[in-house]
Amino acid sequence: MPSFRLACLAYLCSAVPSSILGLLWPSIRLSYHQPLAALGGLLALGVAASVLASAVTGRLLRRLPTGAVVALGAGLVGVALAVEALSPYLLLFAAGTALFGLGFGGLDAALNAYAAQHFGARQISWMHASYGVGATVGPVLATAMLSQALTWRWVYGLLAAPLVLLAVVLAATGRAWQRLTSPYPMDERAPQRPRRRLAVVWSLVFIVVEDGIESAAGLWAYVYLVNGRGLSPAAAGLTVSAYWAMMFLGRAVLGALAERTGASRVLAAAVCGVAIGAAIMAVPGPRFVAVLGLMTLGLAAAPIFPLFTLTTADRLGADVRSTTQTVSFQVAASSVGGAVLPAGVGLAINAYGGRALAVPLLGLSLLMCGVYTRLAVPTPGPPATRSGVNVVERQPE
Repeated sequence: MPSFRLACLAYLCSAVPSSILGLLWPSIRLSYHQPLAALGGLLALGVAASVLASAVTGRLLRRLPTGAVVALGAGLVGVALAVEALSPYLLLFAAGTALFGLGFGGLDAALNAYAAQHFGARQISWMHASYGVGATVGPVLATAMLSQALTWRWVYGLLAAPLVLLAVVLAATGRAWQRLTSPYPMDERAPQRPRRRLAVVWSLVFIVVEDGIESAAGLWAYVYLVNGRGLSPAAAGLTVSAYWAMMFLGRAVLGALAERTGASRVLAAAVCGVAIGAAIMAVPGPRFVAVLGLMTLGLAAAPIFPLFTLTTADRLGADVRSTTQTVSFQVAASSVGGAVLPAGVGLAINAYGGRALAVPLLGLSLLMCGVYTRLAVPTPGPPATRSGVNVVERQPE
């Protein structure tokens, strides 16, 4: 399927520059004579722009083809990188950061909305795994460039070119993306709207909590392992790398399993698995127990977001337009959860020490289980999918 390959390529390419700001910031701040803490303001600006773009993408997709929206997002990311590379002032660099957030937020929401309607469990999981590959390659590539005596401006400038080229390719292959039309008449959907809105709210809460768990575990795992469980810095660093590797492995393997056994079954097991992993992390004992818990949590968390996105229409009994809008809101909620909850967990670690990571993760995972139990009761309405693949008319754009 051409659109599947294009989606994976778009996710991979956009992930490369998304993962290097922290690595480059020590050099960037010297250019602008800023303290290390100034990074927090830039991150908040980028997240806010990404949330805004993700939230409005559902409406944008009503007027523009998916391929055009994805191409526009990739183009904005490329232009943003060029602006950052050339900016003489921090204010202009911040504008580039906001533009990057707008571009990536729109691209992210458009890809997930399209995948929820067109892809199966294996394909949507591989699409998200592609992002993980790009996020892994980014720091390695940036480090290699810096080792060749290139400045951070060259790093951003060289990464801008592939994104602009990708935007051109996506714009030229717009017909590879297919438009969906709803198979349900309006009178079948209308009576369910009030309950559907409540289901949407619960879905957003679920995504905020899930992404917060995933991000907090990755962000604070090193502190937890070194200060809380006594691992050496080298062993803790390898363990954190293994955590992200488990995220990739989980999407690659469990996505294929969901294709065979059903996305809802694997999703339910994964939600329970996150709570099990957090519980293992909270158990006092040998150091390997902490590592085992973190690996379990990473493996279980890996397929949750893609499979939850894939089953959106099943939960809501919704038409194509409602599903697209809901997925765009869910992508925005993931940005909020990934920014806000790790900060809150950081406050707990600052107050009670590195070992405290396990307790909020366990509490959040139990909350996620409760919300998912509420969502597992499907909203009445016409069935949206059959055998994990959405039943819709497909028309070329």
